Amino acid sequence: MPRSTPLWSDAGALLSRLERWLLPGECLLCRRAVEAVPTDPLICSPCRNRWSPLPEPQCRRCGQPETPDVACRLCVGWPAGLEGVRSAVWLDSPARDAVHLLKYSGWWRVADAMAETMRRALPIPPGTTLVPIPLGATRQRSRGYNQSAVLAESLGRLLRLPVASAALSRRRETTTQTALTPEERRANLAGAFVANGRAPGRALLVDDVFTTGATLAEAAAALHAAGGGTVSGITFARAARPLAEAAAGLVQRSTLMWRRA
Repeated sequence: MPRSTPLWSDAGALLSRLERWLLPGECLLCRRAVEAVPTDPLICSPCRNRWSPLPEPQCRRCGQPETPDVACRLCVGWPAGLEGVRSAVWLDSPARDAVHLLKYSGWWRVADAMAETMRRALPIPPGTTLVPIPLGATRQRSRGYNQSAVLAESLGRLLRLPVASAALSRRRETTTQTALTPEERRANLAGAFVANGRAPGRALLVDDVFTTGATLAEAAAALHAAGGGTVSGITFARAARPLAEAAAGLVQRSTLMWRRA
């Protein structure tokens, strides 16, 4: 029976396995050797397992974990066209380290591990086009790439979906969002995006971190203004809301006081 794979391909695969055995890769987070697998991950499985998925139940629209008997107000002001947003994990220390590697340290290939986690956060129907949130021209030049576009490309390869990296542009540079309140974030991003040509009929916005949803809401509004259809969003990580953090701290302090008593 004729061989379906050339001998040189078998030899190349064998040499690749031998190289990984002699010179194992190193996890960028814990600095331990990663497992020898064909994908050559930059983040090992134990580190990925430390990423914390968001608990259920979640708000059906914005994906924020719900507090019993408390209505979600995070997505009250969102445009009607932004149907639903989900995040894969909390932005705690293990996930934040991965985001910083992708965003600031030039390790764009960690997006593959992040996208693998994202694909499980939101059922993505066929016919969806992935649309990364664009960077401003200044940040794009200084960084050399758009981390959201890299994530979208990795997710697109996993799901075999098209990526429209040029579907959106920034009209203007915006100041960094890190220290802004939710109201300041909305004002900072108002009218910041514009669609290039007709928007996709079913778009999934892709970004690295969800904080208040202001970025996704403005991007969705721009796509709808260009005749787009349904728009949803997905991010790798989600920043914990200050109120939730304060409540968790209060519960923890109460528990400690009860134990001491």
